[in-house]
Amino acid sequence: MARVVVLDYGSGNLRSVERALQRVGADVEVTADRTAVREADGLLVPGVGAYAACMEQLNAIRGGRMIGERLAGGRPVLGVCVGMQILFDRGIEHGVLTEGCGEWPGTVERLDAPVVPHMGWNTVRPVEGTKLFAGLPADTRYYFVHSYGVRKWELEPSDVIRPPLVTWAEHGTDFVAAVENGPLWATQFHPEKSGDAGAHLLENWLSTFN
Repeated sequence: MARVVVLDYGSGNLRSVERALQRVGADVEVTADRTAVREADGLLVPGVGAYAACMEQLNAIRGGRMIGERLAGGRPVLGVCVGMQILFDRGIEHGVLTEGCGEWPGTVERLDAPVVPHMGWNTVRPVEGTKLFAGLPADTRYYFVHSYGVRKWELEPSDVIRPPLVTWAEHGTDFVAAVENGPLWATQFHPEKSGDAGAHLLENWLSTFN
């Protein structure tokens, strides 16, 4: 049974995420204990609300360092919603810039759309070779709740490092809906609120642990 820690830093739908992971057979612990985070098969980083507030709470438990330590050892991490956004370099809300974890270059900014927040079900455009969306039809809908997102992918192509797989969605304009980058995966939508499709996606993540 896969052991997954849901990082408890004061943000996110912790119990909903816990139940969703249990549904697909994971042994789940909700904690900020550094040893538990290091030793788990997988780490899920949730997040809801304001980027700056989430980063403040994450920094209070040195969560960025925990994430970095896992990734340095090739250990799986999945960021969800704001838990995905904080993996980027920076977020800008109401004119205030907040430094993120810096795992990917890029800026989280307000969506350019007639209606914000983007709330409800939407499709995505999975990239070729995806493992995250494997086995899911192209017209599958996922549940989003957000006003901000990454509207431009800024990581320069490399001939040395395998490029991340970036999946896009549209609300007004395109934004990053998911990223697969070695052991670091992330989704802007909520798998735990996306029904059977979300459960399948989490199963795909757990399958990478072996």
